[in-house]
Amino acid sequence: MDNDFIKVSENNKTLSPMKLFYNWFAANIGIMGFVYGAIIVTYHLSFFQSITAALIGALTFAIPGWVAMIGKREGVTTFKMSRAAFGTYGNKIPNFMAWLNMVGWLAVNIITGTLLFSSMLKTIHISQNMFTKAVCLLVFAGLVILTGFFKEDTLARIQTWLSWICGILTVMMLVIFLAKANWDAAFAMKSGSWLTGWLPAVAFIVAGSSISWAMSAADWGAYVRSQSRPSSTFWGTTLGAATPLFFLMAGGVMLSTISPSLATASNPYQVMYGAVPGWFGFAYFLVAAIGLVPQCLVSFRSARINLSTIGLEVKQTTSLILHAVIIVLISVYVLFISGNFLSNFELFLNFLGICLASWVAIFLVDSVINRKNGYDVELMKPDSLIHYNWPGIISWAIATVIGFLFTSNTAYRGPFAHGIFENNSSLAVFVSGIVAIIVMFIFYLFTHNTTSKENEV
Repeated sequence: MDNDFIKVSENNKTLSPMKLFYNWFAANIGIMGFVYGAIIVTYHLSFFQSITAALIGALTFAIPGWVAMIGKREGVTTFKMSRAAFGTYGNKIPNFMAWLNMVGWLAVNIITGTLLFSSMLKTIHISQNMFTKAVCLLVFAGLVILTGFFKEDTLARIQTWLSWICGILTVMMLVIFLAKANWDAAFAMKSGSWLTGWLPAVAFIVAGSSISWAMSAADWGAYVRSQSRPSSTFWGTTLGAATPLFFLMAGGVMLSTISPSLATASNPYQVMYGAVPGWFGFAYFLVAAIGLVPQCLVSFRSARINLSTIGLEVKQTTSLILHAVIIVLISVYVLFISGNFLSNFELFLNFLGICLASWVAIFLVDSVINRKNGYDVELMKPDSLIHYNWPGIISWAIATVIGFLFTSNTAYRGPFAHGIFENNSSLAVFVSGIVAIIVMFIFYLFTHNTTSKENEV
């Protein structure tokens, strides 16, 4: 097995830093950014605190930027490099987390598309009830499954056009929100605690954006042209994702002055629809909903790849049907049994954020302390003799468990969720990442000292 099986060939490295910027920009210009901004306000922050939380939260895309830069340097995708930190068998842990990440975001997109379709019914005077919502779910999920048989190049062209149209409409939506915003109410917002309000708001953004994206950052970075500067890969990723997300969240902050119920509504898009002219809302929601379809298909295929790396080989059609059933069942629960999209969404981000924060911390620390001279190709091969890299595995387990001990959400309350952690579940994401860094360095110091003593003898 040669190096080309692990590393991306030079012929396939076709991405320029500008193209990388566009890819990240298009992937983060979705409608959820407005909802994120409104959720920031629920942490009882002033206008200045809310905007700075949005800015810092968006700039944490420096984490995926760093991962992408490593991928560019090595010419290797994320989970092949991750074998070095966890071992070939131990790497199934982050692979499984990546699968959960894909499935969770697929469900979020299917639910979002359903709610967008449901909200559009108002323009044609169709009452919204359980039946019409079920029809919307069947239509959107069916659209995703049917287009799953399209060719890759067809999907790419569709996604490009939808990204441009959705981007233009999103800018128009942002202008409407800024024009209709209650600026007096915005500037009158009282300051909250920086520790128990502002910091958890930033952690929420991190869990819902940069941490989730970190797992795929090197998958794009590995395809950047070799002659491109590493810093260009970093900034193309970081600013490409952070720029649209920040402005969307700022718009969401202003939207909360128009529709204060947005962040607590069971259907936030219905509330958002009421803040814009009916004709524009219909056009925007329609494009936003259809724009989710290619994203869902990419996630479906990524989920199949993750299953394959875990050891479950299934055909593309079988994978599409299997994941479609799982996603529809999750959507049915959220839409018809629980009835609260945002509450379940925050719970999902809390759970996944804790697990992924520890993973990305271990990945980056391992790269810094153990891969100074680059990654050993032998460690990244599927038949590598290093099946388990215990420092990475143990660090992930300890950090994740401690993260859950400090979290508090609607489904679970950890025994240490007191003080600043009480009712601030997102802070546990930071705890998980910090603990992972500390444990990894302890392992490094221990093994380094042991090796030094052996060399002295």
